Amino acid sequence: MSTSSNLRRRFGPRTCTPLALAIHLIAASATGVLCTSIAHAQSAAVQSYDIPPGPLSSALNRFAQQAGVAIMFQSNNLDGLTTPGLHGAYSEHEGFEMLLRGSGFTAVKSANGYMLDVLPAAGGAMELGATQVSANQLGTITEGTGSYTPGSIATATRMVLTPRETPQSISVVTRQAMDDFGLNSIDDVMRHTPGITVATYDSDRTSYYSRGFAIKNFQYDGIPILQDPQYSAGHTLTDTAIYDRVEILKGATGLLTGAGGPGGTINMVRKKPTHEFKAHIDVGAGSWDNYRSEIDVSGPLTESGNVRGRAVAAYQDKHSFMDHYKRDSEVYYGILEVDLSPDTLLTLGADYQDNNPKGSSWSGSASLFNSAGDRISTPRSFNNGAKWSSWEQYTRTLFSTLEHNFDNGWVVKGQYNHQINGYNAPLGALLDPNATTGLAKMLARKYTGEYVSDSGDLFATGPFSLLGREHELVIGGSVSKSHWTGKDYTNAKMVNNAYDYYNWDGDSLEPDWGNVTSYNDETTRQTGAYMTGRFSLTDDLTLMLGTRVADYTLTGTSHAKDTGKVLPYAAVIYDLNDNISAYTSYTEIFLPQSYYRDRDNKMLEPDEGTNYEVGLKGEFFDGRLNSSLAYFEVHQDNRPEADTAYNGNPTNPDIDYAYKGIKAKTKGYEAEISGELLPGWQLQAGYTHKVIRDQTGKKVSTWEPEDQINLYTSYKLTGELDKLTLGGGVRWQGTGWQMLTNWNKGGVEEKFSQDPYWLVDLMARYQISKNLSTTVNLNNAFDKSYYTNIGFYNSSYYGDPRNVMVTTRWDF
Repeated sequence: MSTSSNLRRRFGPRTCTPLALAIHLIAASATGVLCTSIAHAQSAAVQSYDIPPGPLSSALNRFAQQAGVAIMFQSNNLDGLTTPGLHGAYSEHEGFEMLLRGSGFTAVKSANGYMLDVLPAAGGAMELGATQVSANQLGTITEGTGSYTPGSIATATRMVLTPRETPQSISVVTRQAMDDFGLNSIDDVMRHTPGITVATYDSDRTSYYSRGFAIKNFQYDGIPILQDPQYSAGHTLTDTAIYDRVEILKGATGLLTGAGGPGGTINMVRKKPTHEFKAHIDVGAGSWDNYRSEIDVSGPLTESGNVRGRAVAAYQDKHSFMDHYKRDSEVYYGILEVDLSPDTLLTLGADYQDNNPKGSSWSGSASLFNSAGDRISTPRSFNNGAKWSSWEQYTRTLFSTLEHNFDNGWVVKGQYNHQINGYNAPLGALLDPNATTGLAKMLARKYTGEYVSDSGDLFATGPFSLLGREHELVIGGSVSKSHWTGKDYTNAKMVNNAYDYYNWDGDSLEPDWGNVTSYNDETTRQTGAYMTGRFSLTDDLTLMLGTRVADYTLTGTSHAKDTGKVLPYAAVIYDLNDNISAYTSYTEIFLPQSYYRDRDNKMLEPDEGTNYEVGLKGEFFDGRLNSSLAYFEVHQDNRPEADTAYNGNPTNPDIDYAYKGIKAKTKGYEAEISGELLPGWQLQAGYTHKVIRDQTGKKVSTWEPEDQINLYTSYKLTGELDKLTLGGGVRWQGTGWQMLTNWNKGGVEEKFSQDPYWLVDLMARYQISKNLSTTVNLNNAFDKSYYTNIGFYNSSYYGDPRNVMVTTRWDF
């Protein structure tokens, strides 16, 4: 019986809607009581395939990607071999055998996936060629799979594990999800991700929150880059055209990141060159004069395919719902893979991105109070920034990796990343308007600076035998250095500094910035050694133990040091049955404070976080559907919170905005499901509940909602409508509120609350021909008015109104 038939028997033939079925699956996987028919379908491991005739190597790769497994073979051994394709329902083994029928090869399953059993040619053994691998030490490539769930990931431990084998909550936004819903920036991806809150400070600065804590840890192909909390320098504006997927690991992640915040880690995994020629061109147009173009070309550069390359370029010119604001951005990316031998892979690459805004808002987009302390309101389109105001950001990256596979299953990999992040921000924004005249002064400041970061990582991973069982081990070390130089101009000379706030059009003269008022020159150095073991205690019980020993120093205009910091990692995973595992894990992280200072201008003590987690994970249909349910606690010491009593009336000439360190504890639970429910039906959905309190029991970070729901799905129609794919998504969040100190009324505290709200997005794609398709994305379909931030310097920032984007794609 087919998978779809089993599901119909369980949930009924016609009465079960897609949403209801998704909720049933989440609930079933959470409690560990999945229906027998799904378990039977899993044990049979049967999936429908529609792989066209063509080169055998290409068909094998496509089959492996759709099946969610890895396949390794010598590429030149298959030169000239073709296959009639594969049509119908097959298990992994049956599918490989059908594709390989008559080729002289067979697929043999190993611990790391499938390998071809190469039969000697008459008179001798075949000469080895370039090794072709459909998965790597970063996890399984998601591009081309059509899936909303990954096959394997390596963000948590450096081990390549399935989501079910990873003992922490992790969400992955795949290439297919990004393409379906037009997620062209990391901001877009984060809004799409279950359990993540996106706070918008102003038109060019955002921050992401997970489990009540700011995410400060960014990785590029697993190499960590720490995000500065004050000066935005390109990380959050990153274009997704160059990425295969974005992995969001939630909770403390000190094992691999070293210093960082306890909220989580965002790992952006770059696209890889393909073994066959592939290319596409995208052009799009949308609301508010939003125009975008993208070209992506990939394929072999030598006849044998041992050298492969890929180049990506994208350009976007986007205006906004906000008055006199626009931003153009451009990104370029190139990567080269070279098979130095059948077992050694060299990767070289670079990327370049510029973001050039005009009319940038600053500290929100509108004031909440006038000079008398009365609440005021402005249209969503109001922009407090001047037309010349601009927070330019840029990124330049060079990277390389060298990876060698040994015959015993061990892999050694070295990585290096050189990145420059810079900003040039002449900023001007109106302050609170006069209650009588409606006139407002402009605050103008200029910030320029650059971060130059070098990061290296070297590790070895592989199996070993102990007490008659096979286990896995990772041993590695990393080193990084980041040098920040910056200049602040805070003594601008203004001309005619009075503007009609309620009729503001952004017209003003850029001030004379004068001399530099302060210099920043800081060097951060971090080293660490780490080790993780994955021990198979029984067939069903796995123990993971690890640790990192980290050193952190900050020198220059700020000083901090923490050496010999030990960050433990521990987890236990128990397989309840063929589909569901129970797990518990413990992780830590730390971060010396380099920006947050108290009212005496002293840096706060290091921020330390501990993550406790227990949960269930499910894997169905041979990994094409994954689910999880987790209860978590995050304990934090020295969490920086604004010192509102001081900030309303600063008395220290050296600091005008102070923080204080508090203890905080988050308790919550989350459920997520992602992948294929039925052939052609993809889903990613999640629910998160959390409460954050300080040491007195008072709720903190209250602007983040305690409850969130994210659900995005798409379905490729069948029959006469098989060229049409329909999809959509909903985002819901509960009440968020903020206590605002109204200094214009003598420091009175006022509560600002935002009611729960839903946002609805819709998408449709029509496959005009084999190589041409058009996608329409309608965001915020019901034009809900809502805030994405409130209270930052007593200002507000609206979320985007209803908008549409139409994209046409040519595949070659």
